[in-house]
Amino acid sequence: MTESAYPMLPVEAALGLVLAQVPPRSAQSALCSDALGLITAAPVVAREPLPPFRAAVKDGYAVVAADGPGVYPVVGAATAGRMAPFLVTPGTVAYITTGAPLPNGADAVVMVEQTATDADGRVHILRAVKPGEDVRPVGYDVQVGQEVLPAGAYLGPAEIGLLATVGMHEVAVWPRPRVGILSTGDELVEPDDTPGPGQIRDSNRAMLAAAVTALGGVPVDFGIAGDKAVDIQARMAAALAASDIVLTSGGVSMGELDLIKPLLEGAGQVHFGRLNMKPGKPCTFATVERESFGHGQRRLVFGLPGNPVSSLVTFYLMVAPAIRRYLGCAEPQLPRIQVQITDTLRLDPERPEYHRATARWQADLHGGRGGFVAHSTGNQASSRLVSMRSANVLLELPQAAGTLAAGTTVSALVIGALDVYALDG
Repeated sequence: MTESAYPMLPVEAALGLVLAQVPPRSAQSALCSDALGLITAAPVVAREPLPPFRAAVKDGYAVVAADGPGVYPVVGAATAGRMAPFLVTPGTVAYITTGAPLPNGADAVVMVEQTATDADGRVHILRAVKPGEDVRPVGYDVQVGQEVLPAGAYLGPAEIGLLATVGMHEVAVWPRPRVGILSTGDELVEPDDTPGPGQIRDSNRAMLAAAVTALGGVPVDFGIAGDKAVDIQARMAAALAASDIVLTSGGVSMGELDLIKPLLEGAGQVHFGRLNMKPGKPCTFATVERESFGHGQRRLVFGLPGNPVSSLVTFYLMVAPAIRRYLGCAEPQLPRIQVQITDTLRLDPERPEYHRATARWQADLHGGRGGFVAHSTGNQASSRLVSMRSANVLLELPQAAGTLAAGTTVSALVIGALDVYALDG
């Protein structure tokens, strides 16, 4: 019986090796319009106050607060986008719209619901107000010199809006890693080709490219390499030259045509070649370092299994944290939640298992406190990609004999949106 030269590493130990190899990177300036999903590399400080003028909070009348209730002539209308060309003096008021600059002389706003207009066009102020009422002072939202975003902030839609608010056109961020993707195997054809005898369409490249994009990386397609060392080597060389991370799928087991490990052993350092997990045991990780790569001389290479599910599961466990570390995430691992399983699940006595499941929030769980429940996606065969279709978590099942009863609480790795799920596949 042929034995692998590589020990079967625990997942956490293997991930530690991966994260330790992610090289330091230099921050880059990105257009704010292109920065969604990135992380700030430096604090963002406001250079101007917001609002830059005293602004009305509501539609109504700008008044001198000391005047109090009464009947007053209207000296003009103050509207958003321009400074009023008149002065509000004691005994007069001005109509004002929400967001408009407060006219000089006025110090408060009475909302329109607390006023009335008579036949002569005069305004009846029906209640007393205090100075500053319903007025945003200069710098109320953002002050000059205020840190509006710290270094390490995730740039979501609100943060992009905040950058625009303070006049930022560009922002310092950690750049998106370029991830080269290569499939291997004579049995593979492109998705739009008709497979010949013994062939199948390649799903892994499209799947991995989508996963890379979802995490914020930039996928680069290097096609399909046949089962010839010279072909794989040429495509691998191109991928290494153009990528920060290279993903291959297939060719990492122990057959005569499994050529990835020998190639990586010759090109760099293989840090591990097997994982103590199901599915995805033959996952391989290596680093290749060359001066010819220029800035950032180290490349991370993941030899993922060829079975689609094994490929995607090992991506979430090993590659996703590496991408997140490149992007500057303080916590590179994907989040975990506790879920209550709804199915009795058979355990594997030989390896821990990452079981595909669909999790959703159930409000009446735990005495009304609520919690997540998780439904298995069914047959967990590593070739059955349909089992990933509705999965948004991977249940972390221990290595043990027997079963876990329905109702047991287990840890789950979050791989998709928790509020989106489909019917069982």
